[in-house]
Amino acid sequence: MKISTKGIYGIEAMLDLAIYSKGGVESLKNIAERRGISEKYLEQIIGALRKSDLVTSIRGAGGGYQMAKSPGEITVLEILQSVEKNLLPVECLEDKGECGNDAGKCAVRLFWRRIWEEIEGVGREVTLEDLMTEREKYINDTIEYYI
Repeated sequence: MKISTKGIYGIEAMLDLAIYSKGGVESLKNIAERRGISEKYLEQIIGALRKSDLVTSIRGAGGGYQMAKSPGEITVLEILQSVEKNLLPVECLEDKGECGNDAGKCAVRLFWRRIWEEIEGVGREVTLEDLMTEREKYINDTIEYYI
């Protein structure tokens, strides 16, 4: 399984909204600048997040985007599932996945299923609030030197 840039930027954009919108809205331009993401590419990602009801938009002057739920209610897995086509590590775990082996007797498929269940479990447990907490720890632990 390889997470694409859509997945990575989707998490980054949601984290940015969680940090900077705080009850208000944030512009696509500001998010793109802070995260170093193309605005056009970010539009596609935000569109997918809107379709999944993770983000809402406010039109007009002073408009922008905001999170549809609190950071503690949004998991990393939800974000990834909204922007990625397929997160499964191998095709044989898909409903239509075929590898030629009897799926009920395939030990290797069992291995892949266990890996996916672990990944999925972590994705369900980690929220945007958790990422915000980790970010704060990192920022507070950074030592700055001035000469």
